[in-house]
Amino acid sequence: MNNSTPLLQIFAAIDEKNRQDPNQVEWEGQSVAKEQLYAERMSQCLANFDPAASEHLQIACRAQHIQRWSIPRRDYPMDRSGYKHWRSELAKFHAQLTAQLMNDCGYTQADQQRVKDLLQKKRLKQDKEAQTLEDVACLVFLEFHLDDFAAGHDDDKVVDIIRKTWNKMSEQGHSAALKLPLTDPMATLVGKALNG
Repeated sequence: MNNSTPLLQIFAAIDEKNRQDPNQVEWEGQSVAKEQLYAERMSQCLANFDPAASEHLQIACRAQHIQRWSIPRRDYPMDRSGYKHWRSELAKFHAQLTAQLMNDCGYTQADQQRVKDLLQKKRLKQDKEAQTLEDVACLVFLEFHLDDFAAGHDDDKVVDIIRKTWNKMSEQGHSAALKLPLTDPMATLVGKALNG
């Protein structure tokens, strides 16, 4: 593979940022940067879900959580409006940082704007690529993060989150989600969320 292609350059730039994550997680017997692992999972999920994904969408998926730890949740009120404000600020931050890195890799202003729009989920229901990004983020959450979330909350809260996640997804996303290798307890809760 030619490491000089713009796509590989931007992936390397995003990965360099995410490897700085002070939060480490265990994966396959190794300690890895949390957001680097997340970025790789997003890319892998996208490759499986939409093998013909555009370069813009591939970049947006890789950068979905770029340097997320820089804007901690605890810095915002711990209520729904605080959560929404935090998510909005994160999206702007991810978009701006990714655009800067794309600029350094030679991408045009138009390319940068497209990825910024995707990362900020603009026109989510009208933009097929923005919806695909949302589907992939939901699939990664369900496959890799639902168990951890469930460990800290009661079943009713988990079922509510699964329903909210499901409502964000397209029919294609639903189909992919039903094929995920979930643990038995999580598969039970998903069934409860969808049939309750």
